[in-house]
Amino acid sequence: MSEVKNILLCGVGGQGTILASKILSTALVAAGYDVKMSEIHGMSQRGGSVVTQVRYGETVYSPIIGQGSADIVVSFESMEGLRYLDSLKKDGSVVVNDYQMPTATTLSGQEAYPADSIERLHKLAKTYVLDAAKIASELGNSKSMNVVLLGALIKRMGLESLDWNAALTACMKPQFVELNKKALAAGMAVVS
Repeated sequence: MSEVKNILLCGVGGQGTILASKILSTALVAAGYDVKMSEIHGMSQRGGSVVTQVRYGETVYSPIIGQGSADIVVSFESMEGLRYLDSLKKDGSVVVNDYQMPTATTLSGQEAYPADSIERLHKLAKTYVLDAAKIASELGNSKSMNVVLLGALIKRMGLESLDWNAALTACMKPQFVELNKKALAAGMAVVS
């Protein structure tokens, strides 16, 4: 438990990036890890970029992941994965949602949306792609795609043994827990 692990989750406001990070942090704390989480909201209320950083280990001194230090980047939206790729360490990996959600900067014309973002990610890093929106919709609620992505992250980081049911129960309204247990399991099942 001594090595500090660094996880960066990025998406667009409204995708549930912060909730996924809170569920992750809750389970890690319950498992006995020292956990630090930071949130960067940007223009999240207007479709801007949202980033959370979760660091865990025996002792964690800072909540901030240094550039080139993330073990994994989880991108809730394909362009955001490219935007934060410089945070990834050389042997790190990316879990990316095959989903496009225009941001305030692309809608205003300040920035072009790269149609080939997933292909570019594959060229630059070990990348795992999943269609979390489709998986969540098949489960009955597309809003649970954040928890599908969390499931993929859990599997990639080898954290399946933590008490995820307790973390979901602690962080969600009771009426959403069962659906999100299925979403978490579906996300874990997608990653080999």
